[in-house]
Amino acid sequence: MKKNLKDMMRSEFIGSEIEVIDSKNKSLIGLKGKVINETKNTLTIKTKDSKKIIIKEQITIKINEKVINGEKISIRPEERIKK
Repeated sequence: MKKNLKDMMRSEFIGSEIEVIDSKNKSLIGLKGKVINETKNTLTIKTKDSKKIIIKEQITIKINEKVINGEKISIRPEERIKK
């Protein structure tokens, strides 16, 4: 079952494959990997070569073909899931 964007924003991101499609830090654009940790302000991504900690407010990601602005998810994961 495919999730709509609203459901996706309320779901757990850990374990999901993501791609950074826009960022204030242009070197992050195109970064792909699996989310291995999430805090209020950051996502930790496991790439092929390393782990990257990225600031949510500075990125736009694609996850399961849905585009999500990081500013919209910059809240503690447990609070976002409850909404």
